[in-house]
Amino acid sequence: MFLRKLQRRKNGKNHVYWALVESYRTPRGPRNRVVAYLGELKPHERKGWARLASTLGGKSPAMAQKTLFAEEPVGEPVPENVTVDVRGVRVEGTTDFGDVWLALTLWRALEFDALFKDLLPKGREDVDWAQMVAILVAARFCEPSSERQIEQTWYPRTSLPELLGVPREQVHLQRLYRTLDVLVPHKEAVEKHLTERLGELFGLEYDLLIYDITSTYFEGEARRNPQARRGYSRDKRPDCKQVCIALVVTTDGMPLGFEVFDGNRIDVATVEEIVETMERKYGKAKRIWALDRGMVSEANLRFIRERGGYYIVGTPRSDLRHYERQLTEGGWSAVYDDLEVKLCPSPDGQETFVLCRSAARAAKERAMHERFSKRIEEGLVKLRGRLARARKRPNRSQVDRQIGRLLQRNSRAAGKYSVEVTDDPERPGHLRVSWTCRQEWSQWAILSEGVYLLRTNLVGWEPEALWKTYIQLTDVEAAFRTIKSDLVIRPIYHQIQRRVHGHILVAFLSYALWKTLQKWMEAAGLGRGVGTIVSELARIKCSEVILPTNTGRELQLWCITQPDKWQQTLLERLRLEIPRRLRQPKWRTLADT
Repeated sequence: MFLRKLQRRKNGKNHVYWALVESYRTPRGPRNRVVAYLGELKPHERKGWARLASTLGGKSPAMAQKTLFAEEPVGEPVPENVTVDVRGVRVEGTTDFGDVWLALTLWRALEFDALFKDLLPKGREDVDWAQMVAILVAARFCEPSSERQIEQTWYPRTSLPELLGVPREQVHLQRLYRTLDVLVPHKEAVEKHLTERLGELFGLEYDLLIYDITSTYFEGEARRNPQARRGYSRDKRPDCKQVCIALVVTTDGMPLGFEVFDGNRIDVATVEEIVETMERKYGKAKRIWALDRGMVSEANLRFIRERGGYYIVGTPRSDLRHYERQLTEGGWSAVYDDLEVKLCPSPDGQETFVLCRSAARAAKERAMHERFSKRIEEGLVKLRGRLARARKRPNRSQVDRQIGRLLQRNSRAAGKYSVEVTDDPERPGHLRVSWTCRQEWSQWAILSEGVYLLRTNLVGWEPEALWKTYIQLTDVEAAFRTIKSDLVIRPIYHQIQRRVHGHILVAFLSYALWKTLQKWMEAAGLGRGVGTIVSELARIKCSEVILPTNTGRELQLWCITQPDKWQQTLLERLRLEIPRRLRQPKWRTLADT
């Protein structure tokens, strides 16, 4: 028999307790079983239990288990005054502290620590699942990387082992993967908690919900994931399988929930499912949905109306043709210096259309038309030259295909040209290409450049308010950029469906930390550059300092580097106070060397 040392972190403190363990033989090899849990033992009690364990195990008292206790005055207080040999003071290790400490501060501010302790109670595992979830989310927040890199590089060089009480050797690849599996079934509970907590912290309102969809691609075949399909890729990787991610946020861009769809699911086919999911989670109160024009179909709008909901959606550009007369008339209201809006009621009076005209957008579209027009004309001139130099009659269908590809590559200006391929009267048996510009196309382009159309069933709203509500779709687009770029959700290397969902859920939780810090920064007048704050605080380190004493033993301290002027200013503006030391000083033991 022998004594096993066990550790548990409770209420921010590390607790050490002991178990009496018996080793016995089986046909499959030696096994261990706990005979009794002994709790926290005082130094003199440990010696007695060690002698008893050795005696019960058939060993002499001289062979009593000493390695656990040798020179280990655990629980022995460090006196206030200790004589230190300054010549022997040394630093034995430096770890990253500031960024992981910030991540855990945000984690606890959102009360995720308490949530996951309830959702994932402590079992027979060596490390709490709640702590493993915190490690994965902190890694995604501070330095997004793969689980293998977390195990091999990131976690060992951070201060999280001391902050969480999870030894470095306990964070390995299989445990990280298993954490993703364990986390997935609790997605709905996580979303509900996050909604309530964000509402408490920032007074959010959930009447207006903004919804959009994106995709993220896989590296590998993902054969064990039935949702991995090839479809329209927002990442410009049509060669890779992908999944689609639908995200619902508030008007401030605060995340409420997400869903994962098959990679070949079209946007318009997801709206009804998302609306029903949000109603099931948050009730059927009348809500306003802001949707991009890719989500719009008559069936979707009718579905929202029938459920008593409201919408503000973009419309296809072709719908502008119905409002050509209104474009030339007055009645525009200025929202900004370069933006005007105008209400256009529908004939039945059930809906309202909003014409929006942006000078900046008009200049951009005009430049695009000019660029594409130039490419088309240059391509046609080259084709005409090749036909003029040809020694024999070219294939007519081949020439038509070349023109079709040219117009397709420059489709924004393709409607401007009428291209005709005819026999060359000067060279019998040869072809000639000619083209003319359609004046009606040019006139409509000048009139409609910078103009887009919104559609809503809200009644009594001013056009400025409708436009400002719709333009908040940029918040969800910014959320996707953050999740994809800053939190590096793409590409996905996991091949199993549940693990992919876990990977996305970890990114969702990290984004919640990101937005929480962003709200704190905005309240402190620090802008919205979360990445800058994280990288700045990441320069704060923790050093393990060893102090030799006149007693022949050594003191072990974990000291935090002093923030510089700029770091201290950031902390003060955010109303955060960084600790001077990570833990209380303790006597060094053989196990620490």
